[in-house]
Amino acid sequence: MKSHKENVFVVIDPTAKKHLALQRAIITSAFRKVPPQLHLFFAVDNEIVDTSSSNDALFRDSQWFENEIYSPLKKAGLEYQVEICWSSEWQRSILKSANRFGADVIYMPIQKKKKNMLQLDFSESKWKVLKKATCPVMLVRPGSVEQRKVILAAVNFQAIRDQQKLLNANILARGKWLAEHYGADLHVVNAYRNSMNYPDRGKLARETGLPSKNIHVVQGYTDEAVAETAEKIHADLVIIGTMGQTGQTETRRGNTAERVISGLEVDVVVVNTEYEDD
Repeated sequence: MKSHKENVFVVIDPTAKKHLALQRAIITSAFRKVPPQLHLFFAVDNEIVDTSSSNDALFRDSQWFENEIYSPLKKAGLEYQVEICWSSEWQRSILKSANRFGADVIYMPIQKKKKNMLQLDFSESKWKVLKKATCPVMLVRPGSVEQRKVILAAVNFQAIRDQQKLLNANILARGKWLAEHYGADLHVVNAYRNSMNYPDRGKLARETGLPSKNIHVVQGYTDEAVAETAEKIHADLVIIGTMGQTGQTETRRGNTAERVISGLEVDVVVVNTEYEDD
């Protein structure tokens, strides 16, 4: 993992009433020995936001920025820079700016749909961010706890392909890094469908370095196994993976990842195979 001052890229929707990603960035900074450098990226996802002139939330003045954004950051004593984007290509803009900033992590808010509180407000462009990001993406929900005491990493040790093995490595590396920085207890969960698909517990123990009580091998679908384990151990944060995809497959939504995220009520960190932790 990188040892320099962490570069945290914070996605802010100026039409939102609460700025979940910004709040999480400020909270997280308090647990860092070295405060991070923040890059605040203001943009509107036109797939889920009404961009017509009748939407009063699209109009923000300097006082709004001072009250809602700058004051909390100044109070926390954090260094930050601001970027405002007018591009209609919300996803591409985030990825381009995050790469230019050298982001170590992207914080992005996620909420329930107003008309259907059982479904997440998750546009196609958000999935593209998760699959193409060259660093982990943290999806921040309303009401998440300040201190992370228990972190759960979802792995697949039945993996055969090199990309899948790389994804496991990235998930574990991020989990260990977060556990160390929060002083949290790290657990892993590995789902399996039947006895023919049972993972190697010895390999899980060796590669995770965790005691047996922190390793959970659960029969069932991945989303159900992760949600069940997260609730059982009272996880504050869950780490999952999605395959970084290119070409024709890049537009396909990650069905398993979507179900896992939808089945949880805590913040989720998503990693992919587009980068390698060092």
